[in-house]
Amino acid sequence: MEFRHLGRSGLVISEIAYGNWITHGSQVEEDAALACVRAALDAGITTYDTADVYAGTRAETVLGKALDGVRRESYELFTKVYWPTGPGKNDRGLSRKHILESIDGSLRRLRTDHVDLYQAHRYDHETPLEETMLAFADVVRSGKALYIGVSEWRAEEIRAAAALAKELRVPLISNQPQYNMLWRVIEAEVVPTSEELGISQIVWSPIAQGVLTGKYQPGQPPPAGSRATDENGGANFVQRFLTDDVLTRVQQLTPIAEDAGLTLAQLAVAWTLQNPNVAAAIIGASRPEQVVENVGAAGRKLDAELLKRIDEVLDPVIERDPAKTTSPDRRPE
Repeated sequence: MEFRHLGRSGLVISEIAYGNWITHGSQVEEDAALACVRAALDAGITTYDTADVYAGTRAETVLGKALDGVRRESYELFTKVYWPTGPGKNDRGLSRKHILESIDGSLRRLRTDHVDLYQAHRYDHETPLEETMLAFADVVRSGKALYIGVSEWRAEEIRAAAALAKELRVPLISNQPQYNMLWRVIEAEVVPTSEELGISQIVWSPIAQGVLTGKYQPGQPPPAGSRATDENGGANFVQRFLTDDVLTRVQQLTPIAEDAGLTLAQLAVAWTLQNPNVAAAIIGASRPEQVVENVGAAGRKLDAELLKRIDEVLDPVIERDPAKTTSPDRRPE
């Protein structure tokens, strides 16, 4: 495993992070989820990412159980707040009330007294940013979170939050966007802004919800049990990639991966880590062997010629429009 600093902070995280969106408490049975976390620990992953909304809070509960008994100082634990976690009008968003109540709920489920990073899961257009940032500052000062971050925020939103964080003297160090070979919209504005401000990316969907593994074949129905057939939310993120043009081009990446001594999945994860503003790529898994495979991308350097070959294969289907910085269907990832 290789490690990187998160933003300009002193916090060091594993460049492969383990995330449990959709899988824990939903797509994957608890025993399999616990086995995947054990495999991640054995593989040297120290960074674990979740959110209160995943599987209706069950994902945090499963992750808390999986990490129970592991020396707390040996891993970094991240969670998020924003999406609805109850029926009430205040059970959502980034109001002071919801943030301060949500951090306590997350800590109970995660069986810990603090998280290393507390993230705003989306930008809240209905709450003043000053209110949100002050609440996050209070969470940090209470010791319930060590650092703060955001997820899927636009460049101008990140800049405004960073200015308030500096004024409040709290460490805003990360953004968590979707980023992979096919979805590169953060490169235009979010990455340059983040580099200027000392903020890193913790990227989700580095294998495009499985599309970049090559398991989806052009002209063929999605494999049974794949993310594209999942009714709990995963299918929404896969569908836009499931065109014959995209799938044909992904198949053409196979010889490039072979030349690099990597599987297609490893190539996809390693590709995201070539961006110096990326501190970690979040992998998910339904089986322990998937964890082991993806960790094989750690520390792999892709030379300029190989990166050029990837672009030549994919260029017509790469999404680069900065207007699509936020995930299109606005659902929690």
